[in-house]
Amino acid sequence: MAAETPTLIDPRKTFGQAVTDLAASDDRVVVLSADSGLSSGFGSFRERYPDRYYEFGIQEHGTTGVAAGLATTGKIPVFAAIAAFVTNRNYEAFRNDIAYMGQNVKIVGRNGGITYSDLGPTHYSLEDYAIIRMLPGVVVLSPQDPGEIREAAKAMIEHDGPVYMRIGGPSIPDLFPQAPFTIGEGRMIREGSRATVVTTGTITPEVVVAVQRLADDGVDVELIGMPTVEPVDAALIRASAHRTGRVITVEEHYTRGGLSAAVGEALASSGIPVHAIGLPHEHIVTGTYSGLLARYALDAAGLYERIRLLVR
Repeated sequence: MAAETPTLIDPRKTFGQAVTDLAASDDRVVVLSADSGLSSGFGSFRERYPDRYYEFGIQEHGTTGVAAGLATTGKIPVFAAIAAFVTNRNYEAFRNDIAYMGQNVKIVGRNGGITYSDLGPTHYSLEDYAIIRMLPGVVVLSPQDPGEIREAAKAMIEHDGPVYMRIGGPSIPDLFPQAPFTIGEGRMIREGSRATVVTTGTITPEVVVAVQRLADDGVDVELIGMPTVEPVDAALIRASAHRTGRVITVEEHYTRGGLSAAVGEALASSGIPVHAIGLPHEHIVTGTYSGLLARYALDAAGLYERIRLLVR
């Protein structure tokens, strides 16, 4: 019998609906848009709460400043737009108005990584984990499936302080629909002994398929999902690494400064090797999303081969 094809769910719609539902019980929640609200899943929010939805047009820097100002009045501003724009165009405002001041603002980057593949490098966010986790006091979330997106949205709203959350664009399967979510905690997806694979974000479904195929072929690796990139779950990483003796990170991000760096920092004094799988430190080409994942060996087939070679 053929394996059942999983239902695929749009992460942006999932996120927008989650915030809309949370706003029903907390009138402090407001949404800001830089000509980005509808494509970030906030159509229902705008319809239900028009007086709590603010449209500013294409000006991410200014919108970030307004979000910081709203936070000083006790509001919980949620500003979502293309990840490349809400972490680059507005970095000064993010750094000075939100992080430095400790404002309770939630910045959400959608279409993270290379998911805007057809629009090319201007729309890629391959350094967002790195530059935002450098800001003291900012939580960096990267949920891995629709279930985690819903729970991460709730945790984000409840957290008193600045949060950056990255979500994808293409539809993905629900891997952990009822699983609990706590900021700073990783998720043991599969236990193993040959190596520890640590992943994050919406590349995780590809990693899950690759690891299952490895298991079917007798290569037993442990898989940890890390939906919080900052603060990373150092205790879980260390415990697993000491059991397996080898760590491999997988992320849809440059292999510098992001998850691989966070994991490497957690293991710096252990002597345990960390191998980073992600995008090479070069300007990434344009193409279809599936084509780019295959080109850079970040699809399930490519990850299977790369991990197998590292643990043989």
